[in-house]
Amino acid sequence: MVSIGSTAETMKELPCLGQILGRLCWNPYVTVGDTNRGLLLQCLLGLYSENPSNALERKANQWIRKVLCRLATEDDDPAAQILMKSTGVPPKEYHLRVLKKMVKQHQENIEKTCCSKKSIDQRCSCDVILTTSEVFVPLLDCPEASPVICSLLQRPGTSFTDALSEDFLDALNSTDLRLAVDETALVSVWYHSLPRLEEAVLDLLEFATSTGSAPQNLEQHISKTQLPKACAHHCSMFLVVNDIFRSILKQAEGNLAVHSVIQTFTRCFLKELEELQPRTAASLKAFFPQSPTSLLVPLLTLPSEMPQEAWKNHLEWLTASLQRLAEQEEEEEGDSQSSRGHHNVFETWFLLVQCSHWVQVAGELLVTSEAEPCSNLLWLMTFYYHPTNRWHCRAALLEEAKEAWRHLRTLSSASVRPLPTDHLQPLITLLSLKPQRPSAPLLTLSLMVYCAIFCQLPHSQSVEIFQTVVHAAGLLHEAACVLNSLQHRLNEGSCSSRDTVHVRIKKLQSTVTHMQAGVNPHTPHNRG
Repeated sequence: MVSIGSTAETMKELPCLGQILGRLCWNPYVTVGDTNRGLLLQCLLGLYSENPSNALERKANQWIRKVLCRLATEDDDPAAQILMKSTGVPPKEYHLRVLKKMVKQHQENIEKTCCSKKSIDQRCSCDVILTTSEVFVPLLDCPEASPVICSLLQRPGTSFTDALSEDFLDALNSTDLRLAVDETALVSVWYHSLPRLEEAVLDLLEFATSTGSAPQNLEQHISKTQLPKACAHHCSMFLVVNDIFRSILKQAEGNLAVHSVIQTFTRCFLKELEELQPRTAASLKAFFPQSPTSLLVPLLTLPSEMPQEAWKNHLEWLTASLQRLAEQEEEEEGDSQSSRGHHNVFETWFLLVQCSHWVQVAGELLVTSEAEPCSNLLWLMTFYYHPTNRWHCRAALLEEAKEAWRHLRTLSSASVRPLPTDHLQPLITLLSLKPQRPSAPLLTLSLMVYCAIFCQLPHSQSVEIFQTVVHAAGLLHEAACVLNSLQHRLNEGSCSSRDTVHVRIKKLQSTVTHMQAGVNPHTPHNRG
């Protein structure tokens, strides 16, 4: 076959050839035996354009170069075998050397054609970037190719996707790059590839739900991913991550693992944001544009950042502000054209979930402030566990919380030990799952945990109530989550740090562990 000179001319003169190779180009792997190798090479030669004049011919040339490269490096190619034999190098090592040399050459080409950091307004050579990105599609997860891939991802320019090939961008979304690129390049992928960013967030949720990790382990894992740090440097990235969390939370508002990931991620993010220089960090409002401005700083402020004597007044102000928003939502429920009140309530609740340390402080003060009215603190905890007014049951849930709290106070002051089962049955009933209000048991469980930790009862009596009720209600996993979260906050100084509190939490955690293992925690073990 004689070369006609261009892809377009060949396809016009030999349409069958164009159809066959047009279908063939969709295959990611092309190889032939010795008999057909020469025929395929002639076809490729006929389709190759020496001077490509349009997008079709440029695309055809890219594919032809890839196939030629593949055919030239086949292990069963006699020419390749003779070459490797003459060098005295094993095939595997030979291919590795060739790959490293190719990576080095492409790296040098990128450095030559791309602008230096001193003049970032200049643009890279699109042809070089396009060709290089196309060549390295099969090597995205190859560690040896990391230098070139990182250079492509971090190249200067106003747009990440201007010159990179579509195949390269598609492959980014289906390849595990964590082994092949450095931290900066991975952040660049997150910044410009929404599917990869979504995948990173969903991986955090998968880690929390599959391993049931303690909060401190989850925090270490989230920090290690570098996602909080990347979000602190890129406000737009944080907004996308928050939107993902927001969507998941709407579907699983009572899922403790989802709450834990959101809370831990926000805590890690705020730490990274605090380490940035004020002149390089965006304002808090830029990161939380949908949150009510008046509540943003008060909720994001950690309890450890103010005296414990100020906690109660701070919580009263927060509760009053939240109640005003809830009342506005109720007033607008009859207006089908208005959704502003509902939106404000949801966004405030979302921020409260991110800053749940204040809910835990409310639970502590509810128990320790025995002589004080507790309706406001109960309202705050009720709102946290059931923010919406679906089925108009917010008032009903608050009444259930008050009833549970009355039972807990009664049990704490009971003088008969051990407690008869019928004394505990009302609390067990309140902990039973209600289809229309799935979050109600979590609220009652949290109240019981706070009471067991911060009340004045002897350890043995508080553990007795806790063990009997949690076991009867079948909420061992949920109880463990609440205890682990509270212990983590305690270690951070977000609640009282009395020695008795530490001891009680450890004792309750040990009780739950034994119950999950099917062992009676009060039965002595043989020590052989």
